[in-house]
Amino acid sequence: MLVFAKAPRPGLAKTRLAPLLGAEGAAALHAKLIKHTLETARRAGLGDLELHGDPADDDFLRFCTGRYDARLLPQTAGNLGERMCAALMQALRTCAYAILVGSDCPALTARHLRLAAKALEDGRDAVFVPAEDGGYALIGLARCDARIFQAIAWGTAQVMEETRSRLTRLAWQWQELETLWDVDTPDDYRRLVASGLLGRTESAK
Repeated sequence: MLVFAKAPRPGLAKTRLAPLLGAEGAAALHAKLIKHTLETARRAGLGDLELHGDPADDDFLRFCTGRYDARLLPQTAGNLGERMCAALMQALRTCAYAILVGSDCPALTARHLRLAAKALEDGRDAVFVPAEDGGYALIGLARCDARIFQAIAWGTAQVMEETRSRLTRLAWQWQELETLWDVDTPDDYRRLVASGLLGRTESAK
């Protein structure tokens, strides 16, 4: 089980929320999201937990590895697709399948993670949790092909659509779970506050 997370440093994390929350507030929210994701992954009980940090030499991320019994690893160089591909390929060298999530989808539950694992155990080549913004919040693979990640416009509304096209060309069998939402914009933040998913979260105007 792999979790990708940017270190929650002011001015570098959740920058689109800084006008609403301030740089410190946006970083603090990101730290909460990381802890929530790691707790969800731990509850799913899918074996070893890896936290892939950017950068990995961060005190908060080191604290999280102790609290959630995770192994802290640096993300490799390259764009998001190249980094995810490298991490998944490495995991698949020793595991029958690997599941990777980001840290900004608080609606993702342990149940979703277990359903993803079951899809791979049942013979799917890949499994995804699509995101409402057109990307995906989870990718699970039983095998890896770099073509799934190449020439994707990461961060755009076409990510999942492009990924489906790649999977079709590869003639892979994949499953998509329910579409979820992540937290990137002020509207996402207000939705998060209303949801209560992180417990008591300060509202902002």
